[in-house]
Amino acid sequence: MTGQDMHKPGRPEKPGMGGIAMVVGFVGAVLAGLVLHSFFGFQLHLTEVLAALLTVCIVAIIGIFDDMFDMAQRTKALLPLAAAVPLVAVAVAGGHNAIAIPFVGTIDFGLAYPLLLVPLAVAVCSNLTNMLAGWNGTEAGLGLVMFATLAIVAYAHGQVEMTVLCVAMVGALLGFIPYNWYPARVFIDDVGTLSIGAALAAAVIVSDLKSAGAILTIPFVIDFFIKAANGFPKSFSELGADGKLHAPKGKIRGLGDLVLRVSGGLSERNLTLALIGIECVFAVIVLALYLK
Repeated sequence: MTGQDMHKPGRPEKPGMGGIAMVVGFVGAVLAGLVLHSFFGFQLHLTEVLAALLTVCIVAIIGIFDDMFDMAQRTKALLPLAAAVPLVAVAVAGGHNAIAIPFVGTIDFGLAYPLLLVPLAVAVCSNLTNMLAGWNGTEAGLGLVMFATLAIVAYAHGQVEMTVLCVAMVGALLGFIPYNWYPARVFIDDVGTLSIGAALAAAVIVSDLKSAGAILTIPFVIDFFIKAANGFPKSFSELGADGKLHAPKGKIRGLGDLVLRVSGGLSERNLTLALIGIECVFAVIVLALYLK
């Protein structure tokens, strides 16, 4: 499985579906946490962790099929709803239907939380992280910032299950990103981007810090609305004669194009760093709100 590196001269082919390695690393790390629980007294709610793990694995399978057979966008958008069933079951059994929102308070959503908000969270997060992608190191870099931030906050608030899931993903991304950073030797592809979003949703669903995850997805939401206004275009950034990337024909079709338009053009590496920098701003906001 290979893909073209669209933002390099000559568009060379590189190995794809590297996200499989990331998912395997994530699963292995979570299973290590289960070993600690079973034999060394590390306290975990197994049902929540296993439900989260199962959801991520189902989404990873969806990503593999998409990478191999190029599923229709609508199909890829809706399938993660089914992947959320394990988390829905845990949420229904747990009966914790309230979400604490900063500056607003705690809102009890009743059965709408497990039956509507949980599957929507998995589907939306999976697709959002899949959209803000396409430049070397962007997907893994953004994921690393999000999960490192959530790991710190979860640990500070004693959210053990969320901590395990986030630390596992941080480790998996740290192992993967050297191969994906500019100039990328391996592409993450949809199996990786969809799984990052699913893991993000799963981590916050099994915790009391759901708003923290929502804040961290704001750059992805902005990217979504810009792309929606432009009919979800599939074209890539333009490589100019100056060696920099530019928004195609000056059109802003996503967050990446917005950064390129404002900056007047950036190298692919610097565009990735700029997007990671934007995510870091929201990471700082989360840390300021939850580490008081």
